[in-house]
Amino acid sequence: MVRPFRRKGGKEHPPIKDDDELIGVIGEIDDKAPDEVTIGENSSGIVVKNTELDSGSSDEEIKDDFASLLKKSSQTVIRTCLDIRRADNVLIVCDPTTGEIGQALHEAAIERTDRVLLIVMPKGRHHGDEPPTPVANLMRQQSVIIAPTRYSLTHTKAIRQALRDGARVATMPGMNVEMFTKGGISADFTEIKRKISELSPVLRRRRIVNVKSKNGTDVTFEVNWREWKMDDNGICNRPKMLTNLPAGKVFVLPRGNSMNGTIVIDGSWESNLVDEPVTFVIEEGLVIDVKGGAIAASIRQEFGEAARRQNVKHRENVWTVAEFGFGMNPMARLLGNVLEDEKRSGTCYFAVGDNTSLGGSAAVGIHIPGVLKKASVWLDDTQIIEDGKFLI
Repeated sequence: MVRPFRRKGGKEHPPIKDDDELIGVIGEIDDKAPDEVTIGENSSGIVVKNTELDSGSSDEEIKDDFASLLKKSSQTVIRTCLDIRRADNVLIVCDPTTGEIGQALHEAAIERTDRVLLIVMPKGRHHGDEPPTPVANLMRQQSVIIAPTRYSLTHTKAIRQALRDGARVATMPGMNVEMFTKGGISADFTEIKRKISELSPVLRRRRIVNVKSKNGTDVTFEVNWREWKMDDNGICNRPKMLTNLPAGKVFVLPRGNSMNGTIVIDGSWESNLVDEPVTFVIEEGLVIDVKGGAIAASIRQEFGEAARRQNVKHRENVWTVAEFGFGMNPMARLLGNVLEDEKRSGTCYFAVGDNTSLGGSAAVGIHIPGVLKKASVWLDDTQIIEDGKFLI
């Protein structure tokens, strides 16, 4: 079977270079009525507004409630998740889509330390796109980095270097104000940390993972049980720690070349709910075919463009199945935003692309997860999830 990245068609695109300057430093952000707050775009590119807060209350009451929710979530991030202290140097990195969240985080952070810098960088082009050089250089000088951005910075060289230099990092790819004021971000992260820690005996010494679903998923792969990542619990209070927010998942690097079978994504892919399931055919750890209408076509195009930016001998690495995990956050929802979707309790996800943050060798600059709604999961002969519900 021909691999998607080897199929011909379309023009060769030149490599994309990073922007070499910042848009600027956020100044004052005009107060908006909650029903005028932009929270993102749908799959058709139409701006979506937050109208859920308008329930017959006066404009002033709604505005106060909205401000209160923003403040509460910001304080959770600053005080509970990152435990920011007086001596911390804090860098908040946002883009034009997340300025209001950046401002709220800034206001919460300066209550704990006066060493806070808030900047706006250009919106990235895809997940894993490197930030501009000035931003990367600033990251190396911080003890805390908070990044609510449209596209993920988690799997970038800039973040990896900042972690090596001792920063603790919270990324929030795809965050919008609706997500920031309800759902997964409102969870009890101390309780999530406790539940995740209780999984250790279950994962111990189990090597073979099998994932099935009624929609057709049937894939098997090996893992090193010592490499399960169990620190995505929302508590990121020590140097060199990294978390996504909202947090609440357990994940692992599939062992190279060991994965074979079929994965059917029926929940969400990247930032869209899936209307038609997308099927990935896997051989020896690589995606060799993608089926599923328009979404499959867009996946081929996006990963094809990423492949053309690679050296010829490394191009097929963009199709590496880079990560497997399952959600543990009871407050998270399936929204069509992978930041929250993959944390929803009982969901499973697979990511394709760059796996270097987990210790792999596929340094390809793109990393996109897809979520399965009601999968079943076995570790060796022990079933831990059945149709999206935990059995342990």
